[in-house]
Amino acid sequence: MNNESTSFIEKIKTSYPSADASLYLGAGILQGTVYADAEINIPLRMMNRHGLVAGATGTGKTRTLQLLAEQLSDAGVPVFMLDVKGDLSGLNKAGASNPRIAERAALLNKPFNPVGFPVEIYSLSGKLGAPMRATAIEFGPVLLAKVLDLNETQTGVLAMLFKYADDNRLPVIDLKDLRKLVSYLSDGPGAAEIRAEYGSISTATAGTILRKIAAIEQQGLSNLFGETSFDITDLLQRVDGKGVISLLNIADVQNQPLLYSTFLLSLLVEIYNSLPEAGDPDKPKLVFFFDEAHFLFKNASEAFMEQIETVIRLIRSKGVGIFFCTQAPADIPQSVLSQLGNRIQHALRAFTPNDAEALTKTVKTYPKSDFYKIDELLTGLGTGQALITVLNEKGIPTEVAATMLAPPRANMGPLTGAETESLIATSTIGARYREPVDPESAYEILTRRLNASEDKKTSGQAERAEQGQPVRPVEGEKSLIEEIMGATITRQIGKEIVRGIFGMLTGKKTRSRSRSIFGF
Repeated sequence: MNNESTSFIEKIKTSYPSADASLYLGAGILQGTVYADAEINIPLRMMNRHGLVAGATGTGKTRTLQLLAEQLSDAGVPVFMLDVKGDLSGLNKAGASNPRIAERAALLNKPFNPVGFPVEIYSLSGKLGAPMRATAIEFGPVLLAKVLDLNETQTGVLAMLFKYADDNRLPVIDLKDLRKLVSYLSDGPGAAEIRAEYGSISTATAGTILRKIAAIEQQGLSNLFGETSFDITDLLQRVDGKGVISLLNIADVQNQPLLYSTFLLSLLVEIYNSLPEAGDPDKPKLVFFFDEAHFLFKNASEAFMEQIETVIRLIRSKGVGIFFCTQAPADIPQSVLSQLGNRIQHALRAFTPNDAEALTKTVKTYPKSDFYKIDELLTGLGTGQALITVLNEKGIPTEVAATMLAPPRANMGPLTGAETESLIATSTIGARYREPVDPESAYEILTRRLNASEDKKTSGQAERAEQGQPVRPVEGEKSLIEEIMGATITRQIGKEIVRGIFGMLTGKKTRSRSRSIFGF
C-alpha cells in the first residue's frame, strides 16, 4: 500500500465516520482498486436532506435505489418507490448469490445475507396492484392543469372553476364532476350566474378543457380520480419492526409520464399538508424515491415549479426525505438541485455533443478532488460503481469518492405472476381501495339543478295549455336537450369528432387532427 492509497483511506474514514445509525453503500475505489476499509456511509438522520441518484441507462441506478430501500426498511423507515418497469416486486423475496455477487462481497469484505422485505404494490390503473386514487379536489387546479396539459389561460379558468365549486359547496371528486361543472358554467344556466363575480368562460377554453378530459377518459385512466382516495398514512406502516416498502407499479402507463409524475407530486403535497412538524429526527418518517424525475419538470409552468420548490424545501421538517432518480443532474432545475445534499452519480456517457455538455455541467456540481479527475472518472465507472458525496452528521458535504456499491440482498427482479397476485390479494391495506365509491358530488347536484329547471319549464307549459294558451315554449325558452345540443361547445366538439370520423372513412389522414382534438 503506497502513500496515496493510505492517504485516501484515512481521508475517507475521516469524511465518512462509521456509525450504527447509517446506511452502508460500499467501499472507496482508487486507481481501480477497492479498499474495503474505506467505507462509504450515509448517516440515517441525513436521509431527510434529500438526494439524487443519476446515471446513464444500464449503469445500475435501480439497484442503488433497491440498496437504499432495503437498509431503510431494516432501520424501520417506510419507503415509497416508483416501479417503472414492474421489476421491484422482488424486494419481497430473498435474493440468491451468484459469482458476481460473491466477488463483490469479497471485495467489500462483507458477507452476503439474502433476505426479503415487506412490500405493498399499488397501481394507478388498478390492474397491476391496489388502485391508488386521488380526488380532483386533492389535486387542485395547478396539478390538475399539469395532468391535462393546459396553458396558462386555461389553468386560470380551471382555478376559477374550483373557486366556484368551493364557494357553492360542489365537491369535485372525479372527472365527470369536472366535466359537468365546465358545461354548466360555460354554456349552461350557470354562465350568467358567474359572469359578474367570477368572469365568463370562453367557448374555446371550455372546449379545450373538455377535450383534455375526454383524452384522459379514453386512455382508461379516469379511475385515477375518485374515492376512496389514498390515505397517505398507509405509506407509514411497519411490519415486525421493518418499514414497509410501497411500490407504485406504472408498467402499464409508462407512456403517460405527465400523469404519474404529477400524481406523485400530489402525494407529496398531501404528505406535507397532513404530517405534523418533526423537527430534526434521528431518522426519517418516510423516504420517497422519485424515479424518472425529469418528466416532473418537463414544460413545467412557473406556478407548478413554485409548488415543487416549496414542497421540497419545507417537507424535510416533516421528517420526509425525497430522492430524485434521473439520467443526468442537468435534468433537475438548479433551484431544486441545490437542495439535494446526498449525491450518488453512476456513469455518464459522452457519445454526442449533448452528452458532452451534460457531462461538463455534472462535473461542475462536484467539489474538486485530490484523488480523481471527475470528468474522466464519470465516463469510466462500471456497472455497480458510482461517484458519491453525501452530508455527514454535521450536515457537511463529504469527500467525493468513487465507490464499489454493495449488492442488494433481496431478489433483483420481479416476483412471478402468481406470487404477485398472491401478495396483492392478501394485502389488508390494498383491500380498502379495490372497490371505487361514488358519493354525491358536483355531477349529481348540478344534474338535479338542471332537472328542476326543466321541470319548471314543463310546468309552465302545462299551465299555459290549461289556460288555452299555445303550448309551444315562450320566446327564447328551450328544453334541456335543445340547450345542450345547441350549446356552442357541444357543436364545436361534435363538429370536430364528425370530421375525424369522416376523415377515417374516406381514407384521409386524421392523425394531426385527432392529436389536436384529444391530445394523444
